[in-house]
Amino acid sequence: MEALAKRLSHLDPEAGGALRVIMFYDTLMRRRADLPALARASAGLAECAVGIRLHGTGQTIRFAPDGRPAPDPAPPASAAQPVTLDEEEIGTVWLERTGPPNPLDELVLDRIALATAAIVERYGPARTTMADPALVELAISPDGDEAARARALRLLGFPAGLPVRAAAVRSDLPLDRVGARICPGRPVKAAPLGEVGVILAGSVDRDRFPAGVHAGIGAAESPDLSWREARTALRFATPRRPVVHHDDLGALALLAQVPAGTVRSNTDVAAVARLAGTPEDLETLDAYCTTGSLRQAADLLHLHHSSVARRVEQLGRALGIELTDPAGLLRARLALTAWRLLED
Repeated sequence: MEALAKRLSHLDPEAGGALRVIMFYDTLMRRRADLPALARASAGLAECAVGIRLHGTGQTIRFAPDGRPAPDPAPPASAAQPVTLDEEEIGTVWLERTGPPNPLDELVLDRIALATAAIVERYGPARTTMADPALVELAISPDGDEAARARALRLLGFPAGLPVRAAAVRSDLPLDRVGARICPGRPVKAAPLGEVGVILAGSVDRDRFPAGVHAGIGAAESPDLSWREARTALRFATPRRPVVHHDDLGALALLAQVPAGTVRSNTDVAAVARLAGTPEDLETLDAYCTTGSLRQAADLLHLHHSSVARRVEQLGRALGIELTDPAGLLRARLALTAWRLLED
């Protein structure tokens, strides 16, 4: 290979250089270099500072060409490339070249990214979040036997005997990023299941869900039961309450078990369905039902409380419910919630 590189360098200097870069990283991997060694060697080869960052741990490694850690603060990267493992982006590598780019910079970055993924797969510290959907489905299936479920959880990386909880997620963000955000300590696995994402973890931090994500969190320690609870909780998620824990539903969870035909035939639900054609009315009803207060609803809607009072009075007449009466407010809340469950 060395002889071929020399021969190529006489015929085509760039091709010979590219082959030498490939040989350089092949040698590093045979010697089982770790991430600091990879960054240090790459900086010497590229003759500029090199950085490696892993998303899951936040670990950042930077070395200068002289083999010492690169000084802070880091300058803007001159070129960067994502690190992928099992089709998931797990990190970033970059060069901090101050002068004009080198013709081989792109190849060097590509080899650093490949080597980083191989080192992470071999040693850690971060496993990928995305999992085989078939294994996840087996783990949460209500019809599977416990031996098959235990095997699926073991293959997913969950220690035997520990609780595994589920979250049901609807999000435009990649599931791996949501999973890493809400379960920073790992282990966590995620997979799409139809139109809903599944996240399995030992624990789920409800306060760490990114904005714009709707999620339901199961409370049971068995993934099949937790998944059923999570799906129910997700049905109650709204823009004002995007993350719902099943335990917080209490008796409201019973609404999810009422047959759809029974719900549709209810006069209060039918009245809410008629209001739904006017978004302004529906938003006002939601704000008032959420707060139970004209002034607080006005704050949510950015309106004067007298304007909200007039709207609520009109809505009450349309619904046939006295909304300022506690019993009437309860009826409206139940009807609005039941209607949303039909729309899910």
